[in-house]
Amino acid sequence: MRNEQEMMDLLLSVANKDERIRAVYMNGSRTNPNVTKDIFQDYDMVYVVTETDSFLKDTRWLDVFGERLMLQEPDKNDQGTRLEDPDFYGYLMLFADGNRIDLHIEKRAHMQENYGVDKLTIPLMDKDGCLPPLPAPTEEDYHVQKPSEGTYNACCNNFWWCQQNVAKSLWRDEVPYALFMMERVIRQDLNQMVDWWIGTQTDFSVSTGKAGNYFKHYLPAEYWSLYKSTYASASPEQVWEALFTAGDLFRELARAVAREFSYVYRIEDDQNMRVYLKQVRQLPPNAEEIF
Repeated sequence: MRNEQEMMDLLLSVANKDERIRAVYMNGSRTNPNVTKDIFQDYDMVYVVTETDSFLKDTRWLDVFGERLMLQEPDKNDQGTRLEDPDFYGYLMLFADGNRIDLHIEKRAHMQENYGVDKLTIPLMDKDGCLPPLPAPTEEDYHVQKPSEGTYNACCNNFWWCQQNVAKSLWRDEVPYALFMMERVIRQDLNQMVDWWIGTQTDFSVSTGKAGNYFKHYLPAEYWSLYKSTYASASPEQVWEALFTAGDLFRELARAVAREFSYVYRIEDDQNMRVYLKQVRQLPPNAEEIF
């Protein structure tokens, strides 16, 4: 596997030799001093170019980066074709040696509007002096943000409200929808509350990572154990257990967040939904009424 120095030398060498490429910068995890480096980190690179059309018409220029296992072009339109001479276009490449490059080509006008918006940005090459100066990279834009009272209330309300969808799906033996609601809706509200709780413990000065990747580092062992238990298999009984565990953890964290900001945790929503869930859980398959 090519090491970081080899990859960076290659990326900059390609840019240096190609007159169409006028500047290079990097963003992503490799620019974040708080992220531990590992073998799976991508190289998130941007080439500022004079035009994009020639790059797109003949993609053999990508071959210099190595043998590819797979290529994705996320900026293709719904018909799977490229736009004509776009301002910004990406190639996501996984190579036979395990390295991955997320490489974008970008016109100067697009760069001038967007450069530095992501504060985890480092300039690497500038042939024309077109890249504006930037402060040192920081992940502050990714820190957990304090909740407004309205945002807090909406999170709590939606977390408890959507549990009825899991309950009725389990009674109907529609496990796929129950799991969809658990992971796409309830999980998001639970993660949001975990974020806020961690924020209260760290003065809102940290990032919890993508999809809660760093929860393990900031949650006490007891809370982390509960959180892991909120993931279920396709077994209906395990989904029920995960649902109730999610409620227990959410309640604990939500109350603490409410105390921190002098908000009110609507315990009646919590209690009423728990009664409802317990009732639905014990209903026979041929039940003709809920209560």
